[in-house]
Amino acid sequence: MIKFNLSNFTLDAAGPDNLPRRTITGTAVPYNTFATVADGTRVSFAPGSLPITGKAPRLYLYHDSTQAVGLVTERVDTAEGMMFTAKISSTRAGDEALVLAADGVLDSVSVGVNPTEFKYDDNGDMIVMAADWVELSLVPTPAFAGATISQVAASAPDEEAEEEVLEPETEKETPMEIQTASTEVVIPTQPIFATAKREFAMPSAAEMLAAMHIGGDTWHNVNDAFKQAQRRQQTALQAAAGDVITTDTPGLLNQIVLGPLFQDLNFVRPVVSAFGARAMPNTPSKTFTRPTITTHTSAAEQSTELSAVSATTMVIAANTVTKKTVAGQVTLSVQDIDFTDPAALQLVLNDLAGEVLIKTDDIAADALVAGKTASGSTWTVTDNDPSSLIQSLYDAAREITEDSNYFPTHLCVSPDVWQKLGSQLDGSKRPVLGYTTNGVLGQNALGRVGGLGYNQMDVMGLTLVVDNNFASGTMLVVYAPGFEIYESGPSLMTFENASVLGKTFSLHQYFATFVAKSSFIQGIVIA
Repeated sequence: MIKFNLSNFTLDAAGPDNLPRRTITGTAVPYNTFATVADGTRVSFAPGSLPITGKAPRLYLYHDSTQAVGLVTERVDTAEGMMFTAKISSTRAGDEALVLAADGVLDSVSVGVNPTEFKYDDNGDMIVMAADWVELSLVPTPAFAGATISQVAASAPDEEAEEEVLEPETEKETPMEIQTASTEVVIPTQPIFATAKREFAMPSAAEMLAAMHIGGDTWHNVNDAFKQAQRRQQTALQAAAGDVITTDTPGLLNQIVLGPLFQDLNFVRPVVSAFGARAMPNTPSKTFTRPTITTHTSAAEQSTELSAVSATTMVIAANTVTKKTVAGQVTLSVQDIDFTDPAALQLVLNDLAGEVLIKTDDIAADALVAGKTASGSTWTVTDNDPSSLIQSLYDAAREITEDSNYFPTHLCVSPDVWQKLGSQLDGSKRPVLGYTTNGVLGQNALGRVGGLGYNQMDVMGLTLVVDNNFASGTMLVVYAPGFEIYESGPSLMTFENASVLGKTFSLHQYFATFVAKSSFIQGIVIA
């Protein structure tokens, strides 16, 4: 979860002009500051992203709606962040919150919001532009230095009574009592504290053991009630103390982890993204038919009047396309599911979905290579001499054009060929693919390079596709409509394995490729 500390956080004994006591003042959110949420996303709030009008946010303890202790009564938007003043309610929970604040146990705040407008920067980090401010919480662990509490008020202001300020006590063994000072009303009995009705959130140890002993629906209901309580309390973004992720993947179970899980795979599909995927035909079979023309009609000049004109019957082939099933599964114990943060399960499922994506792209890359026609061209890589590169590209383009009047659109290569393209120099040792700097393209350029990324690079006007699913030395000149991709949406299934107290998650989707015309895919040999 993201965590935002208030700077200059105070609990006022008596504000100016005899404002009510039992208030806290500070910074709810510092603007333009990034922090990491539980799913690994980095988030910051833009200036003015939180409202200063509308329904007042409630004040909670630990983002727990069953522990409401007050209300945010004032919101002031500054260039540095959202300032706030909150009034602590005169309840037992509110009094306990004041004592914890006085003792320095709760010295930070954290917002809970539902973003309504946001964007992502070039690094993929989320910037919240507008949000509904749902709640503000007192939390114990600060993310930034300087979050301190100076004093705690014990009573409401009284013009005649001397101000009484509670300082944290360290020597008394009995709990600190906070009472309301009054010069007019005398209560002869023990005070009755207003307490909100608490919904079930977490069973005690005894309740947990009893539920486990009873088993069946009782054990299921205890777990289900707790999970529902978590869902009710959570907003879309909760700025809380501690970026903690717990998961059962190796090395993470029951350990405090600072920061998101490191992701060492980029789940991208260069081939599928470049050529696009069509919806899988909804046929109740493992195959479907894709028609293509094998013989066109013809037209010719009539030799003499009333002589026979050209007549050719069109022949259409019924090509069979087979649907492939791409699937993966993972089995988790019920302990993994019950004893870890829900984000842990989501990490596992996200990784499984990413692996399915990579495999579908691998199938597409293999099909593209298998469907190629050898152009007969060879690029002999020679230092400071791009002539062979130019010749081979034009030769492959000619093969496509002579057969169809179409011109190539894409150049698909393996990473090693991409490296050779980018480092190719001319006779003066200048890059033949001009490097773009501040919008200015280099001279004598056969293409464009905007950085060390293939999606900012083209070669002689062809869209470059670099895919590590291609074997080393792969170079294909392609007219995109000649290669088709079909896929269904992924489907998640779960299976209970009661004999071992486990649950299996299985993800699958259907995927198919079709080479409509092999001459639209021309292969170049690298030498």
